[in-house]
Amino acid sequence: MKKTRKPDQDVIDYFASSVEPLHRQFLALRSFLYEGKTAEEVEVESGYSISTIYGMARDFKKRLKECADLGEDPFFKQNELGRKRQKRNSELVAHIVTFRKKQLSIPDIKVLLDSKGYNVSENQIYTICDENGFVRLPKRTRGERNELTSKATKVLKASISEMHDFVEEEQFASKGVGILCFLPFIKAYGIDKVIEESFYPETSQIKRLNSILAFLALKLNNVQRYSQDDGWCMDRGLGMFAGLNVLPKTSWYSSYSSAISRDDNIAFMKALNKVYEENGLLSDTANLDFTAIPYWGDEDPFENNWSGKRSKALISIQAALAQDPDTGILCYGDTTVKHDNQDNVVLEFLDFYKEGIGRKVDYLVFDSKFTTLGNLGRINDEGIKFITIQRRSKNLNEKIQNIPDSQWKSIKIKKSNNKSRNAVYSESSVINKKYGKQELRQIFLKGNSIKPATIITNDFDLKPK
Repeated sequence: MKKTRKPDQDVIDYFASSVEPLHRQFLALRSFLYEGKTAEEVEVESGYSISTIYGMARDFKKRLKECADLGEDPFFKQNELGRKRQKRNSELVAHIVTFRKKQLSIPDIKVLLDSKGYNVSENQIYTICDENGFVRLPKRTRGERNELTSKATKVLKASISEMHDFVEEEQFASKGVGILCFLPFIKAYGIDKVIEESFYPETSQIKRLNSILAFLALKLNNVQRYSQDDGWCMDRGLGMFAGLNVLPKTSWYSSYSSAISRDDNIAFMKALNKVYEENGLLSDTANLDFTAIPYWGDEDPFENNWSGKRSKALISIQAALAQDPDTGILCYGDTTVKHDNQDNVVLEFLDFYKEGIGRKVDYLVFDSKFTTLGNLGRINDEGIKFITIQRRSKNLNEKIQNIPDSQWKSIKIKKSNNKSRNAVYSESSVINKKYGKQELRQIFLKGNSIKPATIITNDFDLKPK
């Protein structure tokens, strides 16, 4: 049984008694080797047998020589000056060195290590990098850093994505923690309930709400090429937004998207629009436009569409979008648009809007390619105002050039950047058989750095400016 010291032991008793084995050995060897007492005398003092005393003396001499080579004391441990050197986890050090060789910054390394449960601070990572001779990295763009992080995930594989309740307190680093600020808005407007009541698929591992929030996390964090740069699947902050430990990997997003039908999306958009309408976020006007989503695959399943961003036609998906001009909310989308049905997109939108919100839109603004004069007549018959730009043609340009100078009026047009430009316009009315018996208002426009254009509308009350 281990002996314990008395709580009321004084200084004299402490030095006079030898309770601990190491203390007894020290006193016995001191008496035998230093004071020159015989083994029999030391036996009486210490209680050790004579053979044990000779054995301890022999072992001590050997240990004294070994400790002298190491610069240590055989009995007393010397305290090292300065901060104690922490024991390094060899696996952790190997990961940090590997990531640094791949030009990852210390915050990026911290995010990756936290996703695997390593308890290490940025200061510790810096110290390990410094000890291994790494210098400070040059400045890089966000895209360059994301690409490097994506390559590093092949070294440290991401955890399997699963539901996480975040009940227990934990600390981790994240580059996408800012998107958590959107969660109160999602809750306040009841968008989480709309998602839960939708027809989107779910599994026992990842529920419907968490699945949709996983997609939203990538959009809010501005992940543009999720099929290539997948470093985000190691970020615990992005996972927290979706109620997961980490976001799913790239393959999950592709398989989940393929399981969603257009009917699921239409029903979801209608439910969302009801929420927007109840909260006064939808006005009486909608802006409609086409946008080309480029396709870079090897096959050629899509049509050639004009891309305004690239100023050329390319193989792409033609999508129709509707936006509320006051709030910027996208209240409609359709990626099934083909050349043979694009003229009827505006009519499909009107039906969708009325069914989803319960009222019709009062004003439409769209590009000339959106529909035909015949469909404009149908829109007019429903009492909906519209503004569009007539398709440019050689005959139309000649008509604009032949308008007499006396019919042109000066106007200053305010641009979106609060600047303005000078232009001239001429106004007239026309009746077109394709449109119907009603008159159409035409406003011809031209000016410096402005291509001649013709605005057509059924709103005769709106001022030209």
